[in-house]
Amino acid sequence: MATKIITKEYKRVDLIEIDGRIDSSTAPQLEQALQNIIKEGRYRIVVDMAETDFMSSAGLRALLSALKQVRRFNRGDVRLASMPDRIKKAFDLAGLLEVFKVYENSVDAVGSF
Repeated sequence: MATKIITKEYKRVDLIEIDGRIDSSTAPQLEQALQNIIKEGRYRIVVDMAETDFMSSAGLRALLSALKQVRRFNRGDVRLASMPDRIKKAFDLAGLLEVFKVYENSVDAVGSF
């Protein structure tokens, strides 16, 4: 199954939906989607992981890099939504649950901005 990364632009927030696996071959796709939003001067991003099957360290790195960029000068944030338990465990092992704000669903995450 091919990985799909869908971006949706809202008034105050950008939503990225990940459908499939994020590994070393698909992480550049995620990174590009994040960078395109940041280059447009938009720094409030929600990443919906409801349909994410797997997240490798390359995916974690892409999210962390985007987080550092948008938090610089207190401009924005990257918030995560609908994170499956198996991916939450990977974030916990990497110590990233304390770094990212995680929400039960994308509606709550978008509304948090």
